Amino acid sequence: MSALDVSIQAQVLNLMMDLQKELKLAYLFISHNLAVIEHISHRIAVMYLGRIDEYTDKHTLFARALHPYTEQLLLAVPVPDPRVKRPKRVLQGDVPSPINPPRGCHFHTRCPYAVDRCRVETPMLREVRPGQQVACHLR
Repeated sequence: MSALDVSIQAQVLNLMMDLQKELKLAYLFISHNLAVIEHISHRIAVMYLGRIDEYTDKHTLFARALHPYTEQLLLAVPVPDPRVKRPKRVLQGDVPSPINPPRGCHFHTRCPYAVDRCRVETPMLREVRPGQQVACHLR
């Protein structure tokens, strides 16, 4: 999809959404483009190194993300209005190997909130608010 011209991308996405409504289809759409995800999704699962870290509806995710990785993804999206100022937080640490991920939370090597528990215990995906699940010991 990313190789397509932007106007063609929009046409394809709109066609997919029309077909979804008409035929009552469900899609599993995988993308790094958060603007597209926000446009076409009802529910979103955010993954890091093969694990789901957050799962919720699109409105909740973009308004009240809970997982530190999701926060970082959303902060990395450019804001088209130069008057809007957002906090800038550059991720520190090394990107772990997807072949040999670290013990515990896969994101702990880059997480600004990580504690000892994050380094040894894998957080389970659990519901922390109605309809919002997160895999984080601190949320």
